[in-house]
Amino acid sequence: MDKRTAFTVLAIVGGVLLLFLAAIFIATAILGGSKSSIIPGSGIGVIEVKGVILDAHETITQLTEMKNDDKVKVIVLRVDSPGGAVGPSQEIYEEVKKLVAKKKVVVSMGSVAASGGYYIAAPATRIYANPGTITGSIGVLMKFSNIEGLIGKIGLKAYTMKSGSYKDIGSPTRTMTEADKAILQGVIDSIHSQFIRAVADGRKLPEETVREFADGRIFSGEQALGLKLVDKLGNLQDAIDEAAKLAGIKGEPHLIYPPKKKKLLLDMLVEETVSKLGTAVRDQQRGLSVNYELDGGF
Repeated sequence: MDKRTAFTVLAIVGGVLLLFLAAIFIATAILGGSKSSIIPGSGIGVIEVKGVILDAHETITQLTEMKNDDKVKVIVLRVDSPGGAVGPSQEIYEEVKKLVAKKKVVVSMGSVAASGGYYIAAPATRIYANPGTITGSIGVLMKFSNIEGLIGKIGLKAYTMKSGSYKDIGSPTRTMTEADKAILQGVIDSIHSQFIRAVADGRKLPEETVREFADGRIFSGEQALGLKLVDKLGNLQDAIDEAAKLAGIKGEPHLIYPPKKKKLLLDMLVEETVSKLGTAVRDQQRGLSVNYELDGGF
């Protein structure tokens, strides 16, 4: 093989190799990152909160990154959640409130944005809901079961050693006393008042007005509009258009999504298993758990 032929072969091989590496780079960017990692420039940040709210870490991280990213001019928060645990809901609420102080936030409600799902939306600059969105459910719940009768029927006895009268409050193996109920109701009332204040503050409504319908009832998006719990009726695209207007963006806005985590097959299998176990445990949960969560089949 002469030098010219060898050079030609090397050039072809090198070109193919470069194309292969470029393809890998693009695929990695698409699968492992967000649109913002491919398309430069400023635009609208989009964050999604879906499903039951059990942990706030990922959402808070996304909100913080969007807040500190100069390319993100305004944020659309897509909420499709029946609510969840009190702590995570309050953590996300506080972060949304901090974000609104720096950048405008437009909430787009999906099929359901109730209880904790509404809680995290309350501080937003604008709230959009579909006419049939299930929202509201401004309330708190705590569930308990008693299995004393079942234990007695199968010949078992339960014993609890405790340091104080109320240490095993809510135990499924003993009857709840009136004093127990009073203590737990006090906790529920306190957390409920926190929810009411958050809605009143976020929606600029008197607390007395919010209390009138903050009894756990649900509303359609259309009903929520009449109560001033949402600002406008519309879908996700309407919320994006509103965000673009608030940011002064002309033409089709560039949407910036949080980076997607790169996951191996093993990671996905483990996460799916943990998720199903967590759901099973939550469904069969016994003990103290206070939730901002829609209690029904929606």
